[in-house]
Amino acid sequence: MTRFVVALTGGVAAGKTATSRCFETRGIAVYDADQAAREVVEPGSSGLAAIVQAFGSEVLGSDGRLDRPAMRHRIFADQDARATLESIVHPRVRQWLRDRAGADAGPYCVLAIPLLVENLPHYRWVDRVLAVELPEAEQMARLMARDGVDEELARRMLASQASRAERLAIADDVIDNRGDRDALDAQVATLHTKYLALSTARTA
Repeated sequence: MTRFVVALTGGVAAGKTATSRCFETRGIAVYDADQAAREVVEPGSSGLAAIVQAFGSEVLGSDGRLDRPAMRHRIFADQDARATLESIVHPRVRQWLRDRAGADAGPYCVLAIPLLVENLPHYRWVDRVLAVELPEAEQMARLMARDGVDEELARRMLASQASRAERLAIADDVIDNRGDRDALDAQVATLHTKYLALSTARTA
């Protein structure tokens, strides 16, 4: 991998999407693991076939696509089911991201990976890790408002991910997203300058 690659991570509802948009406005491509996870289980894909084989056809909606809300509730209630689903989806997501990073033509690219800590050994090839962080109380409030989930499910969703301390332990750079959009954009602007310099040094 010769392209300079930044892995962007953060807890659910911490602001990864808003951060990604700040990079995109600067002409930097962002490849999203969540988008990859959708694409690798599209109807007709080997990923969806493997999920149906593991869980049965009841995981499909009437349109033949994966019923994501039902699947989400199932895996948060059953750790074995979650592990099975991840063993199907994650390898396909990793390959999707690596293919796009390898083909990217920009000075650097960003990979948005919510579960980076949990899968770090598979992403040792990235150059930098950027974590977007919020205090847990604010993260909970944003999650409940965004997804319309109750407090119990929101807590379980947060508990299912790596902790803030674990993310900070692997981060080369950190964005504090407690401020407004302008504050976020200013932090991204500083990082963009840094990453341009690092990617230039890589190719010099």
